[in-house]
Amino acid sequence: MAPLLALLVGTIAARIAGWLGISYVGSWVSALAVGLAVMFVITGVAHFVSPLRTDLIAIVPPQLPKPGMLVTLTGVLELLGAVGLLIPATRVAAAVCLLGLMLAMFPANVYASRMPTPPKSMTTELSVRIAEEVVFLAAALVVAIGSV
Repeated sequence: MAPLLALLVGTIAARIAGWLGISYVGSWVSALAVGLAVMFVITGVAHFVSPLRTDLIAIVPPQLPKPGMLVTLTGVLELLGAVGLLIPATRVAAAVCLLGLMLAMFPANVYASRMPTPPKSMTTELSVRIAEEVVFLAAALVVAIGSV
């Protein structure tokens, strides 16, 4: 739920700044890019702090090698993507890459939903996770298409 709130609050705050004359966020698309960046900073940082890092490692499907390294890699990619969203010249590429990253990481959410005892921070129902994922994917798609 925190990532969804970060996306919404970040987007709305950026759009208000645009209405107040900050041209960088003078459109809904640019404000949404800022909201996505805020979201990915929060989720990216979660890959490196306890206890969330431990929980993220626990939900990496067992077929995948080196879960700790994968969590580190995806955290770095999320943080780099957040920076990319904030630079107009790289915004489209960042949005497309983050969209792909979200799709690639989603099986971990499915795996977590099927665990008999998932980590405490991963107990959200799969239907809620899917709904949030659709919102995140849609936001990335809007930024990618709207920034062209």
